[in-house]
Amino acid sequence: MERIKPRTLSGFMELLPAPQMQMERIMEILRRTYSLYGFTPLDTPAIESAEVLLAKGGGETEKQIYRFQKGDSDLALRFDLTVPLAKYVAIHAGELCFPFRRYQIGKVYRGERAQRGRFREFYQADIDIIGDGKLSIINEAEIPSIIYRTFRSLGLRRFQIRINNRKILNGFYSMLGLSDRSGDIMRTVDKLDKIGPDKVRAILIDDDGIAPEQADEILRFIAIRGSNAEVLKALESYLGKDAIFDEGFGELSTVVGYLGDFGVPDENLAVDLTIARGLDYYTGTVYETTMLDHPEIGSVCSGGRYDNLAAYYTDRQLPGVGISIGLTRLFYVLGEQGMLNPELPTAPADALVLPMGEDLSPAISLATQLREQGLRVQLYTEAKKFKAKMQYADRLGIPYVIFLGEDEIAQGKCSVKELATGTQQTLTAEDAADLIRAGLEARMQGTVIREK
Repeated sequence: MERIKPRTLSGFMELLPAPQMQMERIMEILRRTYSLYGFTPLDTPAIESAEVLLAKGGGETEKQIYRFQKGDSDLALRFDLTVPLAKYVAIHAGELCFPFRRYQIGKVYRGERAQRGRFREFYQADIDIIGDGKLSIINEAEIPSIIYRTFRSLGLRRFQIRINNRKILNGFYSMLGLSDRSGDIMRTVDKLDKIGPDKVRAILIDDDGIAPEQADEILRFIAIRGSNAEVLKALESYLGKDAIFDEGFGELSTVVGYLGDFGVPDENLAVDLTIARGLDYYTGTVYETTMLDHPEIGSVCSGGRYDNLAAYYTDRQLPGVGISIGLTRLFYVLGEQGMLNPELPTAPADALVLPMGEDLSPAISLATQLREQGLRVQLYTEAKKFKAKMQYADRLGIPYVIFLGEDEIAQGKCSVKELATGTQQTLTAEDAADLIRAGLEARMQGTVIREK
């Protein structure tokens, strides 16, 4: 039989056990944080009808989507978690309680060119709040507090949530007589951090057909800087010239005004008029979150307000607001920057039970008893030399090894060795569980991400 060389496709991530444990820990923090705000978990199929997924797609989306035939069915892998959410809400709107708050952590697929930090299969972590007909703007003020708590819980301090409002931008472009090209302009301006103002100006003029003086006015507007109060003060000079602008200014002022009550410090939030988000369906507040010491990473959490999530699937008006974390890319970059805390345990078990005699029943019973105490326990019964058994525990990073020989069985006890210190004690099963729990609690101090 000809052997096939095993390989992982380009753009698909496979993690070894230790980093997979780190990834799982990040996911658990996200789930726990989102749950604090009343979000319910949701899972949707990875495969959908291509017609459903491409309803609001076309263009680049259709080029990147993984699409295939199965019998007479035209199918595709989901490319984000938002479109499946729209379908889900459209189907179940009559059964859901609004506002509907969901979180989802799941894999999505995009057939784009694989490159450093960019994957074809990757996890996204999304939250969305969906209203029925209307949705209070207070939800848009709550979103930054969720971002803030999430990144603080992960261990990050040096990050900034940047917010803007698409109505302010639409209104400003209307003042310039550029409403028909506002979408193109916003997509161009959204590239400012990546390519700089000179190239943005050139694209505005050469590709978007904007007059040079209008391009200069756009760049002056988006360059307004200062504290949040100073930026809002500068925007007041534009009031009264366009109704959409005035509406956006009122929404942005409301959102900023509540952020202190939601516990978001000024140093972690900035009103930034360059933030537009390239997707057309955003209609109000928009968010991007960046790591201050690693601007090259770009946005690690983004999203915004949209007026009608499921317009392609139902006549029911379903406005919403949501954010998404590109979790796989963030994890990759954090690992590359050495920011994943190596001191947190990544072992698959808290203790390894080693039977020292031929009768395995006492060891099996001990392992069962310790598991009932809430400990993760592995029973090692392979016919290996003692040194190999200890090397097994050491390689996996299992912190405690429990020996059970004839003497321990006769005493009704077991010997517990902490590998990090070499300390060994003979204890009852209950005392062994207490010792291990105390040691694990000490090891679990610290956050999953460490800023340098």
